[in-house]
Amino acid sequence: MLLGPKCSEEGSIPPCSVCGQRKELVDLPGRSEKYCLACSADVATSILLKTEIDAATMAGQEARGLVAEFAQLSKRLLERAQSA
Repeated sequence: MLLGPKCSEEGSIPPCSVCGQRKELVDLPGRSEKYCLACSADVATSILLKTEIDAATMAGQEARGLVAEFAQLSKRLLERAQSA
């Protein structure tokens, strides 16, 4: 078994593509990056929000609430990435 820089197994676990934490990672369909559970949920939600915002815009519907939610989610992802 390979040991990381601090003599632990952590070195063999790749980091999350957003937060950099070395936890169990998951794949999202259509994405090459791997994410921890918390980040994968936020990334998946951001993908869905973007799709819904685009659909509402194309249909001429109000998307202000979705845009605000997307902005909050993006801020949270950015803060998580910057703290890595």
